[in-house]
Amino acid sequence: MPELTDKSHRRRSFIADTTALILFFTTTGFINERFIAGMNWDQVLHARLLGAALMVPVGRPYGVWRDYVMRHARSANRLSQVLWDSVALVSFQVPIYAAIIAVSGASGRGLWFGILGATVMMLVLGRPYGAFLNAVRKLFGLPPGGDRPMSLDS
Repeated sequence: MPELTDKSHRRRSFIADTTALILFFTTTGFINERFIAGMNWDQVLHARLLGAALMVPVGRPYGVWRDYVMRHARSANRLSQVLWDSVALVSFQVPIYAAIIAVSGASGRGLWFGILGATVMMLVLGRPYGAFLNAVRKLFGLPPGGDRPMSLDS
């Protein structure tokens, strides 16, 4: 029965990573789009719906990417953890976010401010999101990640 355990673990990993991404970044995306990028309410709604739909297929791959990048962090060094969590988040999520707000109607100066705002937010939120992701994983009975690379099969 190890196959059932592996399938269950993969499913829980997918659900945990996707849930964490959607909950955390629906909130922060809304703040950035409305108050920094200056998007109107219809554009924000469109961006959040598109963002949620895109977070489903990227939630788990981001979790795998974050775990891989976090191998560089020293577990006893909080500054190292903050740095590498931020690097993981910015390098993976900013390009996706830029496409989301561009498709949702941001253009010109608003698009650039939105991308810049998202970059700054993700630099600041890298570690809080990493901690949130680890907490959600714990709720699903999963290891926190970052100590060893997780794969799409784990």
